[in-house]
Amino acid sequence: MSPTPTSDSPFRSEPTARDEAPQFVLPLVVRIEKADPPARTDALETAARAVLVMLSDERSVGDGEWAQVMRDWQDARIRKVVRRARGAEWRRAEGLAGITVTGKAAEVRVFPPVPLDGWPKDLAKLQVSGTDLDDPEPPVEAAPGVPVLWLNPELDMSAGKAMAQAGHGAQLAWWELSDEERAAWRDAGFPLAVRNADPERWPELTTSGLPLVRDAGFTEIAPGSCTVVADHPALHRRG
Repeated sequence: MSPTPTSDSPFRSEPTARDEAPQFVLPLVVRIEKADPPARTDALETAARAVLVMLSDERSVGDGEWAQVMRDWQDARIRKVVRRARGAEWRRAEGLAGITVTGKAAEVRVFPPVPLDGWPKDLAKLQVSGTDLDDPEPPVEAAPGVPVLWLNPELDMSAGKAMAQAGHGAQLAWWELSDEERAAWRDAGFPLAVRNADPERWPELTTSGLPLVRDAGFTEIAPGSCTVVADHPALHRRG
């Protein structure tokens, strides 16, 4: 898919032509076992990678079995909803068509888009709340050359909300890349980091021309809030 013009952004808070299309949502399920929950940053990074894995999967493009619903989803508002599962819930989720992506310890399963009001039963019953996660240790500085999804340091988002926003940022970066740049990122395993931006640097990031997520305000935060800046090294090499 070619880059989305700013005027047609799927993340604008005001009404656009995208609102007239049938609405779909990309379901993501994070595994959160009571005794051993994942670290917050690990979960955010794994969710972002899961979105990229779904976008690049052969079933999502061309004549693939998920290609039409992926196109329908991307032609409307880009919605992502993160739910949590443990034990038998997670095992049932694994039985549905989708892709499980693992991080350092986090596990996130991403599914083909579903109609906004047409979730599969085993996913619909999963909870959205309860995805509050912590980092036992502060995340280390991102390695040089690794794409970084910078989070707005002024927003207080649940882990589930932040996972969805990180996924939005990764998707915007993907759309901006050339086929060759996408292939290189995919072949490397989609390395990326999710970090809170320095408050003093945030205004600079939001006016840098890098892909910027402005949340539509369906949950938790005000419409139009800037949530993520997608900082991929390849985007700095453009003339």
